[in-house]
Amino acid sequence: MASEAGLPLLLKQLKLTAIKDIWEEMAIKAADDGWSHADYLAALMELQVNFQEERRIQRYTKEAKLPCGKFLGSFDFATLPDLNKSQIEAYSKDISWVKRSENIMLFGASGLGKTHIASGIAYCLIQEGIRTLFALTSEITPRLQLAKSELRLPEALSRLDRYELLILDDIGYAKKDGLETTVLFDLIAHRYESKSLIITSNKPFSAWDEIFPDSMMAVAAIDRLVHHAKIYNIAGESYRKKHSISRENFNGENMIENGGQSMLNSES
Repeated sequence: MASEAGLPLLLKQLKLTAIKDIWEEMAIKAADDGWSHADYLAALMELQVNFQEERRIQRYTKEAKLPCGKFLGSFDFATLPDLNKSQIEAYSKDISWVKRSENIMLFGASGLGKTHIASGIAYCLIQEGIRTLFALTSEITPRLQLAKSELRLPEALSRLDRYELLILDDIGYAKKDGLETTVLFDLIAHRYESKSLIITSNKPFSAWDEIFPDSMMAVAAIDRLVHHAKIYNIAGESYRKKHSISRENFNGENMIENGGQSMLNSES
């Protein structure tokens, strides 16, 4: 039977890092408060589980490569009154749609917050245990094309399977190249009914023949994506444009105010 002296080594071997660092302190508290052995063990297990969950969230967040700070809590839904806020928030809390390998499609002009919404959903899903990857379409397709040229495409697509959710951002900016957009179709087909996608696009489906080499491939890609998908067409004024105008107005008001103050100072 192991002695108390060997406990730190056993905890290290079992990789129970959180318990290893606090079991002695907790033992004193348990004795002082009259805990049962089961209470003491439960408290230690809870600490370890919480520690491992926090480490998992940190690891998933780092590997997801999501844009920094784009959380749903910081998104101003008031600027897009036609967007169903409750639905978006529901997708961020309920993982069942990911488990069913369903997709979300976000369409709209540049600057309306499509990337922010997609990232905000993903940040929340990571908290719920969903492994996620964010990728600019214009960056992931050349990598897949290179893998295909080296006869490694099946392997590259399989590596992406580790992510239950893949965000393809700005698909409308993908180059209409016979090789690159063909592998984009391969990616969509590979994940069909097996893994989830969130896709953002500034081009409606009617313009996807500008992305894929031919209309037949565009139709085939669309058909797979919409089979199990929620589609949002976002309309409104560009957030970046409004922010820029607001900043210019603020700077202009400051210049007027400072200029007026300078005049007052010179008169005095």
